[in-house]
Parts: sequence; C-alpha cells; structure tokens
Amino acid sequence: MAAPKKGRSASAQSKPGRSLALILIAIVALTGGMFASGHDTPRLGIDLAGGTSITLRAVPEDGNEAAINKTNMDTAVEIMERRVNGLGVSEAEVQTQGDRNIIVNIPKGTNSKQAREQVGTTAKLYFRPVLTTEPTGGNPAPSPSPSTGASEKAGDPAASPSASDPASPSSTPSPSATTQGRAVTDALKADPTPSASGSTAPSPSASQSEGAAAGDADSKLQEQYAKLDCSKASVRATTGEGSKPDEPTLGCGEVQGVWYKYILGPAAVDGTEVDDAQAVYDTQSGAGWKVQMDFTSAGAKKFADITGKLAQNQSPQNQFGIVLDGEVVSSPYVSQSITGGNAEISGSFTQEEAESLGNMLSYGALPLTFKEDSVTTVTAALGGEQLEAGLIAGAIGLALVVLYLVVYYRGLSLIAIASLLVSAALTYVLMALLGPAIGFALNLPAVCGAIVAIGITADSFIVYFERVRDEIREGRSLRPAVERAWPRARRTILVSDFVSFLAAAVLFIVTVGKVQGFAFTLGLTTVLDVVVVFLFTKPLLTILARRKFFANGHPWSGLDPKRLGARPPLRRTRRPAAPVDPKEA
Repeated sequence: MAAPKKGRSASAQSKPGRSLALILIAIVALTGGMFASGHDTPRLGIDLAGGTSITLRAVPEDGNEAAINKTNMDTAVEIMERRVNGLGVSEAEVQTQGDRNIIVNIPKGTNSKQAREQVGTTAKLYFRPVLTTEPTGGNPAPSPSPSTGASEKAGDPAASPSASDPASPSSTPSPSATTQGRAVTDALKADPTPSASGSTAPSPSASQSEGAAAGDADSKLQEQYAKLDCSKASVRATTGEGSKPDEPTLGCGEVQGVWYKYILGPAAVDGTEVDDAQAVYDTQSGAGWKVQMDFTSAGAKKFADITGKLAQNQSPQNQFGIVLDGEVVSSPYVSQSITGGNAEISGSFTQEEAESLGNMLSYGALPLTFKEDSVTTVTAALGGEQLEAGLIAGAIGLALVVLYLVVYYRGLSLIAIASLLVSAALTYVLMALLGPAIGFALNLPAVCGAIVAIGITADSFIVYFERVRDEIREGRSLRPAVERAWPRARRTILVSDFVSFLAAAVLFIVTVGKVQGFAFTLGLTTVLDVVVVFLFTKPLLTILARRKFFANGHPWSGLDPKRLGARPPLRRTRRPAAPVDPKEA
C-alpha cells in the first residue's frame, strides 16, 4: 500500500491530539462560562417547572364579526408578546389557537400576576381628561414629600423647563395636591401649585374644579361616582366597562398603595397614536426614571390640543388620565401646551414603575377586545413528575443504545460511549447557557428531541465503524483502514445530519409553541453530532488504532479480522527460478 500523501491527510493522522485538545478546551471554557454566569441548570418550561396558562377569547365590538380575522389576531399576538417581553419574560409563549383564541403561557418564577394583568388588559388605551378625583375606601391620601413637586422635570423638549420653588419643610400640602391620583408622582410640566396652608379643608382651586366637574358629568355618572369604591377588586374589574371613547366614564387608579376614583372626560388621544414609549434614566438632571413618549403626526396634534386646554385649568382638571381597561395607570398634569410630538412623564418613579408604564403606553392598544376564558396553573410537583418521566425515558433509551453497542461492537463501544458522554456534556452546557442568553426553556417536547438525538448521534458512530470494518474485511490493517474509511463515512454522516437539521429547521419555522422546543433541541444536537464526530470520535479512533489491543485485532476489540471474515492480505508471488544446467555451472 502506498504511503499517505503529504498534506492534510498526513497531518490528520499524525496529530489527532490537536482535535481532542480543541474540543476538551471548548468543554472546559463553556462549563466555566456556565458556572460564572450563575445559571448551572437549563431553564424549564411551564410543563416541567410549573406556571400559568391563560386562554383569551376574541370578542367582536358592536357585533362586528369581520374584525376577528387572521391579521388582527396576529397583531394581537405580537402586541401581547411585546407586553410580556417588556417584563423580561422572554420564555413566555403567546400563540393563536383556532380562529379566535390566544393562549399565553407564563412560566414559574415570573411575576405571573403582573404578566397576567399586562396580557389580560386588552381594552384600548386612551388619554382622557380628569374631571374630578379623590381617594376611595376611607383611606387617607398619601402626602407627598415637600420636594416632590420641585424635582419634577419638563416634558416638552421644545420648551424650556420651569421649576416651582420648593415648599417649606414645615408646610403641609392641601388636599388639592394630595388628591390628584398619580399626579403626586407624575408630571409633564414642572409647575405644581400646592397650597402652603396647613388646613385640611379643600382649597378653592379644588372646590372650583370639582364644581366644574359636576357640570361636565351627568347626574347618573355622579351617582355612580359617589358610590364607587375602588378599594374592592370586584368593583375595579367592572369599572368603566362598556364605556365608549366619546363619552365620560369612571376609572380607578392606585397611588402609593391607596386607590383613587375618577370621573374622566371623553377620550382625547387614542393609544394607537402613541408611536413609541420607553423608560429612561435621567443622569444629567438627577430626575431619576422617566417615561419618554413619541406620538404619530395625528396623535401629536391631538396631544397638543388637549394639553393646551388642560393647562388653562386648575387642579385636578389640569390632569389627564392614561386609561387602560378601566384603570387609570397614570394621571400626569400639565402647565402648557406640549407640541413637537413627544413628551416625557417624570416624577418619583422606580425603575419597575417606569418600565411598566412605558410598556403599557407602547403596546396598550389592541385591535380586538379579549375576554379571559380560563386560567390554568401547573404546579411544580406535576412538572417535576413529568420531568422525571422524561429523564427515565431518556435513561432507558440511552441504556438500550449502550447495550447494543457493547454487544455488537465490543471494544469500539468504548469510543462510542465516550463520544455520547461528550455530546451530552456539550448539550447540557449549551442549554444552560442558552436559557439566559436567548430565553430557551427546556420543555417536555425538547426532552423528547434530546432522546431522539441519542439515536441520531449513535447512528453516526455506527456509519464510521462499519466503514472501518469493511476496510478490514478487504484485508487491510487497522491504521490504514481507519484513514481510508473516513472520507466515505464523513460524506454519509454529513448528508444524514444535513437532512436531520433541515427537517428540524423547517419544523421550527412552520410550528409554534412547544413543538418548536422539540425542533430546536433536535437541530442543536444534530450540529453537535457533527462537531463530536469530527473533533472527538475520529481522532480518538486514530489514536487507539496504534494500540496493540485494537491494531492486532483482539477478539474483544470489535475489529477481529477472523470474526469479520476478512480475506487474507494480497501478496505478490515470485516465479520459480529456472533450473541451472550443471554443465553451464
């Protein structure tokens, strides 16, 4: 047999240790990164770790069944996904079911109550002028600190911000300042006008505003307002229900743990006219967290008109309520018309409050109205049982594969088992890292994908081993057989894995929900199979082929020429020498 040509083949034969060192370094580095990140276990999906599943049903407004169509449903799904993702719940699932249902799966460990409110709050978002407001349920209104109003910043980038003089530390804000809903923390202009009087009686401005409000709202709404108790959750759930955008309505809003009730005027700006909103931290002026809003061209004009009108009023009628599904999520006040199509709401926000408000403003308007049909909670105990069952199934599948390899391939099974362990280690580490990186959550179908991958990975080893054994059957020794078998085995493995990866990619693209977990895991393990075969299995077999146990074809090596029915090696025969004539000698 001719010696191997110089170049890549010779290098691959002489230095298989490089490939082994490379993959071992990669495993060590990834494992170190896993422990350094603090995420040493894969994130589990709802069906394994527990969580909440919400079913929402689309309801047509005014009997308009045509509004329930694929376009609007897809838009609703996108908005709900953004709402939930805005809370940092990247592994939540939002998908349609049928022609009018949306399923939202929120995993355990997430603030499911907050996420449920964000997703289930499906009415349209409106900016409504505040006619009157006061605390409800017999709770006293929170008193803002003397410096609260002075620290609030301007919201109109086109106008110069103005700040009122700070109140005296000994002064007590009047109810006109303390009964403004979220106005004690939200501001669009830094022009608060609290009274410095220590009296607890309503200030003239507040009395005048309430009188004006009485004139603006009809008597029926006034009666409902007088009886409204927003401290009760059952009451809040129905407040403002069925109200039309062009009519006054009632609303509830929470401020520093106290619920306020509102009479709100007709909607001045629709939530769909908010182009973008996001929470930012003001490091220059030290104002802290605030929410920046950008309006569409039509929304900018409407917003300028309403803020111009509100700026002429006194508290609380210089406020507008940002209303989402009957709840006043914020009620900032203004001191002048805000033009330019952008504004900011500032005040004593925490980061969570600012981000939540920005999220509502960005994704508050849905093209459809939804009703919550059912809420199902999967306990961690049930998820643990399912995970245990999945792991048991995987262990059984792995044990059967290992048993087959040992019985049929004997010594070669050690190489296959070592390769399976390397593949398992890489899969586990990558799943643990992909959880916080891209929000990958291991669910039951993903576990099934990992189990199926055991057979795919073992199949690659079998293809290579059989090619080597075919070369031995042809009468070649082990070392050249390992190298000659590799090119043909490599092509077969690559074609097989490409087909598996293509199937996984198509399945991932065309499916939704949990089936994507199966497709993602299958695709990931297929890629890892190629890496392990090229960088571990083949180099390891090259090294072991130099050992007598395998090179001499020990009966337990799995490469015994006699057991494989190898033909004897071809040898050249010499022609018999012609007899020599004694006479000639």
